[in-house]
Amino acid sequence: MTIRVLLADDQTLVRAAFALLVESARDMEVVGQAATGREAVALARSARADLIIMDIRMPDLDGIEATRLIAADKDLADVRVLVLTTYDTDEHIAEALRAGASGFLVKDTRPAELLDAIRTVAAGEALLSPGPTARLIARFLRGPALSPPPVGGPDGLSDREREVLTLVARGLNNAEIAGTLGLSPLTAKTHVSRIMGKLAARDRAQLVIVAYESGLVTPGAPDLA
Repeated sequence: MTIRVLLADDQTLVRAAFALLVESARDMEVVGQAATGREAVALARSARADLIIMDIRMPDLDGIEATRLIAADKDLADVRVLVLTTYDTDEHIAEALRAGASGFLVKDTRPAELLDAIRTVAAGEALLSPGPTARLIARFLRGPALSPPPVGGPDGLSDREREVLTLVARGLNNAEIAGTLGLSPLTAKTHVSRIMGKLAARDRAQLVIVAYESGLVTPGAPDLA
């Protein structure tokens, strides 16, 4: 299966560099390039993209609003968005995640990591790995929400599901959750799917938002043993 990628960035050189990289992968193709958020929304609809690499700061309509429009469009329910950030200097990351982005990339991401990120998110996972990425998400999500949480809270979850949600928020994938809790990978995957269903979450990124904004997970708290 070929992953159809849309590039949205107001810098022509950045788009060109990403396009060359994406086209170098046998399982990907660039189906469009947008210089503004409005162009990105229009092309998401017309180019049948699977994934959009979305810059946050663009003219006309910024990447956050563009992501919100895409996530709210039922016809684009299968389209995933990766936002671009300048890392510690960009304080719009939480807004982008709340708007429906499935994760974020640093603009100086290594080429191989960018391609891996595209594959990860296109497969339905969120780009929320442990380490600096997870800490950065926690940093921005611990502040007051700029808009209501996109999904329900964890009150209706079982104790096991709350444990699983905590580990998702820590950035663990299904195999790592299974190892931590002594479950089979299939059981861990089933728990995650049920949690997403109960919370009406679009993807794992929204699960992370719920975990932090509900207080189930707090920045700096120790991981489960």
